[in-house]
Amino acid sequence: MSTVNIPRLDLNTYINGSAEEKKRFSDSIGKAFNETGFVTVTNHGLSKELMDKLYEQVKTLFALPEATKQQYEIPELAGQRGYTGKNKETAKGFKVPDLKEFWQIGQIDPEATASKEDYPDNMEVAELPEFNTTTEEVYKKLEAAGKHLLRAIAVYLELPENYFDDKVAHGNSILRTLHYFPITDPDALPDDAVRAGAHEDINLITLLIGASADGLELLTRENKWFPVTAFGEDLVVNVGDMLQRLTNNKLKSTTHRVVNPPREQMKNSRFSVPFFLHPKSNMDLTSLPSTIDAGHPKVYTDITAGEYLDERLREIGLKK
Repeated sequence: MSTVNIPRLDLNTYINGSAEEKKRFSDSIGKAFNETGFVTVTNHGLSKELMDKLYEQVKTLFALPEATKQQYEIPELAGQRGYTGKNKETAKGFKVPDLKEFWQIGQIDPEATASKEDYPDNMEVAELPEFNTTTEEVYKKLEAAGKHLLRAIAVYLELPENYFDDKVAHGNSILRTLHYFPITDPDALPDDAVRAGAHEDINLITLLIGASADGLELLTRENKWFPVTAFGEDLVVNVGDMLQRLTNNKLKSTTHRVVNPPREQMKNSRFSVPFFLHPKSNMDLTSLPSTIDAGHPKVYTDITAGEYLDERLREIGLKK
């Protein structure tokens, strides 16, 4: 029997609902994250107009000349700010880079004491002022939605509802705008070249603003690939490895990938915008005592969020 459980949840029922509605939401997200690691979320605070504007700006960004984009690529930033070109990121365990390019925006409002090493300045696209203002607005709205989702998760884990609040406030979250570029010569591709190789996300949770085409798949517990699609303007939300470590595998960081389209569609671009919700670098990811017992012995060594991020960036080839 399949254990693919991807419920469609209304975030407004958690933020403004009755005690019963809040508990139902918390139970539903916890159960889904325990079984499959994915949910879709409606009423998340982003209007259709804002999402449409975002994608319009993202498409304009990646249509800029290569030489213009490359001016915003700073290797020592390890892809954490600005532009990262083609053939740069490789999924852990893969030898061939993903078929993509991306732009990353970090914390809009870092604490005054935050180090530039952890929180480098964001890069503004001089050619596209509207890209800068639109992505900043999207960042703030997704950060707010993510905070509410983590409150529901905290309740499911029988923690204080605000357990994550101070850990993610001014956190190291990333908004990534992605372009899976056209594949003009499929025959020239290496056999295992894909838009995004099978991987798990690094962070606590990921909030994905749709995509311009299908392709996202998750790996089920039966070891089968299952397509993930969102309804209309819903967000797709999944567990990252940091939350999996914190909960000693109680919440599941599900392997997922973006497959190449059918051959006749390979000349089309695909765009998507994930928000990787990270805590501050000093958050302790030591597994919660409540998730460890005789049947579930402790799996992970103790580590901070910053140490874990650094380790993973090296594994995927963004940091030397």
